[in-house]
Amino acid sequence: MTTVETSTVPLVDLRIQRDRVADEVGEGLARVLEATAFIQGPDVAAFEREFADYTGRAHCIGVGNGTDALEFALRAAGIGPGDGVAVPANSFVASAEAVLRIGAEPVLVDVDERYLLLDPEALEAVAGRCRAVLPVHLFGQMAPMGRIGGIAERYGLVVVEDAAQAQGATHRGVPIGGWGAAAGTSFYPGKNLGAYGDAGAVITDDPELARRVRLLANHGSEVKYEHEMIGFNSRLDTLQAVVLRAKLARLDVWNEERRAAARCYTELLSGVPGVRVPEVAPDDEHVWHLYVVRVPGRDAVLADLQASGVGAGIHYPVPLHLTGALGGSADRQGEHPVAERAAAEILSLPLYPGITTVQQERVVAALSAAVTRHA
Repeated sequence: MTTVETSTVPLVDLRIQRDRVADEVGEGLARVLEATAFIQGPDVAAFEREFADYTGRAHCIGVGNGTDALEFALRAAGIGPGDGVAVPANSFVASAEAVLRIGAEPVLVDVDERYLLLDPEALEAVAGRCRAVLPVHLFGQMAPMGRIGGIAERYGLVVVEDAAQAQGATHRGVPIGGWGAAAGTSFYPGKNLGAYGDAGAVITDDPELARRVRLLANHGSEVKYEHEMIGFNSRLDTLQAVVLRAKLARLDVWNEERRAAARCYTELLSGVPGVRVPEVAPDDEHVWHLYVVRVPGRDAVLADLQASGVGAGIHYPVPLHLTGALGGSADRQGEHPVAERAAAEILSLPLYPGITTVQQERVVAALSAAVTRHA
């Protein structure tokens, strides 16, 4: 009989992680339910300390989601209406949304050809129009923060990192949040460190910035009914903190499983013509949130994979400068050519802690057949 494992391979399988933490999470949830400490309970403060320690940062402030984390980090860093913020064109829309929500202007820049991360040369060309830069650590790999930091210093740019896909990654040995004013991250369920719903955090070494983020997330208040500013309702709830604490303790192990799976894919794909495998920059420790290959005829290849039971995906099919909600239109074609070429070719293969070699062989066989068919 054909097993589920060999017949279908999901893009992400969260059940494996769920099962590994089920007992600990169950005990924690029962503890919260018994105490009825649903908002800002002890587990929230504990997780904030633990994640700050994990990233080597002085402060962690849990918030409702990753988009809020980016917005609050920018606001707390003094970025606001009319300010230009450099954002890579190859990213999820939330990177630009956070900028627009504070009344600032996303100044979109192209990405580099090898890693599809923010291109320092493209940043240099627009830096004079900007007050900040939002480098996105994409697919599990950090942006070239050494070079970006040098440009930011020359032009006086505030650096806020978008670290939603890079929990556990490092650049030149420095983890997320260590290269600028702050980093915002997401704990959406599919992330390397994922909650059981929406959640996010801001990490920073700046105590005043941390205080402002905490105010913004809690109606502008540190003391009940005393409101220092107009804020928002975006707190990390205690039930999600329980889940995140259990998963954080296993994050390094799970990231190593991701690295092993990435090495397996790279080896299996080494003899497959027409498939361009992802590269790791020499200064980076990759955590493989996604394994993204590039193939010709991507849409047809993706359709074949999905029809064969392989849950591949695209991250992301439309560059930000061509996204309708951001003012994108056909007459902007050619503005960021690397991001545009990548958007037509990139394909995310199934990758998650616990994926088996048999499943990966199944994916590669289906991918090889599809690429050959549509060559």
